[in-house]
Amino acid sequence: MDADESLAEFRELVRSAGGEIAAELMQRRARPDPATLIGAGKVEEIAGVAASTNADLVLFDHDLSPTQLRNLEAAMPCRVLDRTQLILDIFARHARTREGQLQVELAQLEYMLPRLTGRGKAMSQLGGGIGTRGPGETQLETDRRKIQRRIDQVKLDLDAVKRVRRQQRQRREAVPVPTVALVGYTNAGKSTLFNRMTGAQVLQSSRMFATLDPKLRAIELPSRRRVLLSDTVGFIRNLPHTLVTSFRATLEEVEQSEILLHVRDAASTYGEEQKAQVEKVLDELEALGKPRIEVLNKVDLLDVNEREGLAARKQPRDEQHPVEVLVSAQSGEGMDALLAAIDKALFSDPVIETELRVPQSDGAALAAIEGGMVVHSRAYEGNLVRLVVSGPASLVGRLRKYRVRDEKASKEIA
Repeated sequence: MDADESLAEFRELVRSAGGEIAAELMQRRARPDPATLIGAGKVEEIAGVAASTNADLVLFDHDLSPTQLRNLEAAMPCRVLDRTQLILDIFARHARTREGQLQVELAQLEYMLPRLTGRGKAMSQLGGGIGTRGPGETQLETDRRKIQRRIDQVKLDLDAVKRVRRQQRQRREAVPVPTVALVGYTNAGKSTLFNRMTGAQVLQSSRMFATLDPKLRAIELPSRRRVLLSDTVGFIRNLPHTLVTSFRATLEEVEQSEILLHVRDAASTYGEEQKAQVEKVLDELEALGKPRIEVLNKVDLLDVNEREGLAARKQPRDEQHPVEVLVSAQSGEGMDALLAAIDKALFSDPVIETELRVPQSDGAALAAIEGGMVVHSRAYEGNLVRLVVSGPASLVGRLRKYRVRDEKASKEIA
């Protein structure tokens, strides 16, 4: 990602946080200044621009050390925030559930703790006169202790959330339904794709990090198997580690899923960089080795030559080169191909093709076949119905007493 693309992404982050940009400044340095990141001359220049534009904030597209943050705030006429603080603010704006709010609060507190700074005597609880002399405890130490206590409490609350999620997952596992998780760079179109595939009405927005709270919906595949589709938080370049750690409870759906749908913006000019960043976070979650389908979204924004070039690419079938499917979540193009790819990639509860002979009087069995299997042929023999079907192994097993015991007629679909 070059400097202009990086600045464009940072600009979009600021807008997603509800900010209006008064001025933009860029600096190229051989190495960062340890005291201020940008050097004394640039600090003076930025302070002048901030004062002349009456800016409320100076934002840096870079993480600042506690010392750099303290020195910059002392030199600026307004508050200073770095990239991580900006992302945390966006997360705080978009967190709707109690779980999401706890996760954001934990990330903010863990980021704030090493950045607390004292301000001389104003931070001390000691006063002048008899009985006030001695080491005492500074306000800074008190604040640190309070924040640490709050971090411990939030972690306990999040552990309770994890227990509830574990119980919900155990109940789902009692009736085994595999989970397919949507992952991808922020604003790649995951929520739009989720709505298109499930018919749900979750928030879809061009703003970054519009989705924070995980959502699960059931969908039916061409084989009549049902899977749960999970929408997750988007990733971004230099995603703060505190956020990855805090959002573990949410991202457990990624860890527990059978297949990952990596949604990518096919129209993005830095798609490979975005892909690398997503894979970096998946590696942190120890989910990089899971079966993956690359969903190249927004193909409706490409011209004819670009689309033909993508479609003509040879796709090696291995773990390093996942299957690619071209779709447009906005128009619905490519949805059938995507569902077929998911169907093919599922390894649990495989599809079995077999022949059944079912009494016409067994309405429950016939209803189960119609509802959960694909019927290839049907013939009537007296009071029996002879059916050639393909369906999930679990359902075929429930109807095993009606299977025709002819090994040639039964085969597992690869």
